[in-house]
Amino acid sequence: MSIAAPTHDTSGSPTAGEIVLEGTHLVKEYAVGERRGVLRRRRTMRAVDDVSLGLRRAEVTALVGQSGSGKSTLGRLLARLVPLTSGDIRLHGSDVGAATGASMRRYTGEVQLTLQDPFASLNPLRRVDYILGRAVRLHQDVSGADEVRARCAGLLERVGLGPTDHYLDRFPHELSGGERQRVSFARALAAGPSVLLADEPVSMLDVTIRKSMLDLIDDLRREEDLAVLYITHDLGSARRYSSEVLVMHEGRVVERGESESVISDPQDAYTKRLLAAAPDPSRSLGRSR
Repeated sequence: MSIAAPTHDTSGSPTAGEIVLEGTHLVKEYAVGERRGVLRRRRTMRAVDDVSLGLRRAEVTALVGQSGSGKSTLGRLLARLVPLTSGDIRLHGSDVGAATGASMRRYTGEVQLTLQDPFASLNPLRRVDYILGRAVRLHQDVSGADEVRARCAGLLERVGLGPTDHYLDRFPHELSGGERQRVSFARALAAGPSVLLADEPVSMLDVTIRKSMLDLIDDLRREEDLAVLYITHDLGSARRYSSEVLVMHEGRVVERGESESVISDPQDAYTKRLLAAAPDPSRSLGRSR
């Protein structure tokens, strides 16, 4: 099956290729209950099983797999939202495993996670100006409501939402799915991150706007020098927007390499099955911006 050709380009950044965030031998185990007759036993399930990866400045790494493969759990491990069972995470070469307090706040500012369903992460009782303003106050040196609102307006402009006053005064339920996802990206940018972990950012969006959202991520990657982890089940967009692909299955990375190489000449049987089941790229990416 034909999968859309790659369009990524990292030539604009003099520091492209430098590893920003690195995970080594990452493991996440959960205890699960199992009933057999009248007996209930507990066993350990490995959601992430000895995964290592490095995210590079101004590059997109795609983490591909079906639902339940462990890719979202890996994203949450890197965001420090769930604790590691074992393994090491390094930001700019420094181990962050023991980070607490101020050092943890710095880490969570530099490593931002956006979720598949932005509505679930946006306070439905607050307007966009409050949602963004809270992030601006937390991560930026600002004084006064007017300056905060101006910063929020700048963030909305950065993600392509305007007129800004129109959006700042809206509640999340008054926005479309694509607009909510852009607000989610704007909130992430308020922290001035080095790393963006984008967990299935377009899977809940209409096919007609998926490409424009992925183009936005690519623009942010290039212009903000972001190291991006693009978590997806869509091999077509992974090939088009990433420089490296990691294929995850049952908690393990079963194949990795340059996106063009992995998708045009897969070696692992699971990757081949994913490719065989891939939808037409014109449907997965959308036909228009």
